[in-house]
Order: sequence, then C-alpha cells, then structure tokens
Amino acid sequence: MKKVLICDALHPDALEELNSISDFDVTLKTGMDEEELLKTIPVYNAAVVRSATTIRKRVIEAASDLEIIVRAGIGLDNIDVSDAEEAGIQVANTPSATTISVAEHTFGLMLDTVRNHGQANLSMKAHKWEKKALKGTELYGKTLGIIGSGRIGLAVADRAIAFGMKVIAFDIVDIITDLDINQVSLEDLFAQADMISLHLPLTEKTKHMISDNAFKQMKDGVIIINAARGGVVHEAALLRALESGKVRAAGIDVYEKEPTDNFPLIDHPNVTAMPHIGAAAKEGQKRAGLEVIQALKKKFF
Repeated sequence: MKKVLICDALHPDALEELNSISDFDVTLKTGMDEEELLKTIPVYNAAVVRSATTIRKRVIEAASDLEIIVRAGIGLDNIDVSDAEEAGIQVANTPSATTISVAEHTFGLMLDTVRNHGQANLSMKAHKWEKKALKGTELYGKTLGIIGSGRIGLAVADRAIAFGMKVIAFDIVDIITDLDINQVSLEDLFAQADMISLHLPLTEKTKHMISDNAFKQMKDGVIIINAARGGVVHEAALLRALESGKVRAAGIDVYEKEPTDNFPLIDHPNVTAMPHIGAAAKEGQKRAGLEVIQALKKKFF
C-alpha cells in the first residue's frame, strides 16, 4: 500500500475517489510549514501540493520514501524540481486542468481594467453615482500582446479574437496554432500592444522581465495583466509606471511575495488586485484533482 500525503486542499470529488482506491493510504494534512513538513513527510511515498505548500531541498532530503510529487496545477516554482529528480523522485503536474479557469479569469481582469468594474462596484457600495467619472474603453479593435503562448496564452488569445482584438504574441519557440496570431519580437510587442498579458513561468530568465526598461519601450497608457507568476513583473517598477501614467491600469492576480504586503501597489486606484485565484474555479479544481489521481495511478500501478 502506498502512503499519499495531501498537503493542500483537493476538490472533494477527487479526494473521495482517491480515498476509495484500496492501494492508497491517504492523509490530508494542510497548512504545514516547512518544519512540520520535514517531520511528516519521511514515511510517505507520494506528496500532492498546490501552490500553498513549498517543497525545497531540505524537505526532499528528509523524504526518504518519497517516489513522486504531484502539483495540482501548472507551475512548478514551489518545488525544487532538479533536487527532487536528482534524488530519484518524479515530479508531475496537471498542465491542462485549469487552462479555462485561468484564461477566463485573465479575461475578467482585462474587462475590469478597461471598464472600471471594480471601482464602479466600490463606488456604488459607497452609495455614489459616478457614471461620468467611470467612463472606460472597449477591447474591440485594441492590440493584445501575449507573452507566452502555452495552453493558457492561446486560450486567452482565442477569447480576445472573439472580442475583435488584434493579437500579437512573443515566445522563445515557434507558435503553432490555427488562431489569427502574429508572432513578433518582444521589442515589437512592447511597442505595439495596447494591453499586455503574461503567461509564462517564473525562471531565472523571466524574473523581472517586466521592469523599468520594458516599460520605457511600451506605449503610453498600456495596460498590464498578470495572472501567471508574480516575480515576472518588478512590482516597484510597475508602481512607478502607474504613478507616472505610463501604465494606465493593471490587473494583478500574482505577487512577488504571497500573501502580498505590497499595499502601495494594490491600493493604487488603477490596480485591480486579486489574491491568486486564477485557477480557483470549481471545474478547474475538479479536473486538477482527477489528473492528480491519474498521475498517481500511472506511477504506482
């Protein structure tokens, strides 16, 4: 029997199915810090995490019986993948499960930034009627620059095209799609885009990709959407760009530090701030949970 440690909450249907598999001894233990995880993990053969739990080298070294780590989601930056693989531990994720969830959330941020939905909602709850002050713009006819053309980037592009937007994209590999997307250099994307949406992992190369120098190359009044990874955008530089008016608005779901304490940024009136909920849709979480089970079955059966 394989012992499976669930470190972050899974969809109830997935957890129920996992518990029904007689060859798995499942333990749900969420909210552990690294010290508690170090004490807990040695007896387990599999660990399942989302974004809350971080598995670094110390934990991997303590995980003497661990055979697989499964991330119920896309990004693996909360796992020291190279250290795990060096220790003979497989690392898996669920890359397609939350694509629709994140793409729809991204589009929600796009709509909010151009139509001031968040500000309008707060204004109404303050019993104000600021109709003229909250005039926005359309997405139709605008140029969306997508940085990163994986599953989510292409799903956002598909929705943008349906809204009548022109879509350009940058990626380090050739973009293969039937969608009407023009692949351009990063410099051309900065120069042409009215709105920029980020869809790439956090790596040494992408850390602070969007910083002062990048903002200088962008159009005045550009809109920034980040539902990918926080460290891709230099938050202090973004705040400077917002205060100068270079960036008209920003929709942010992810932060350099989470939970964030960058209150000057999230309190800026032209920022729509969310608490990393891009993948937090019931349907996406259910798909992620079921894909976790498939990864565990593939490993052990």
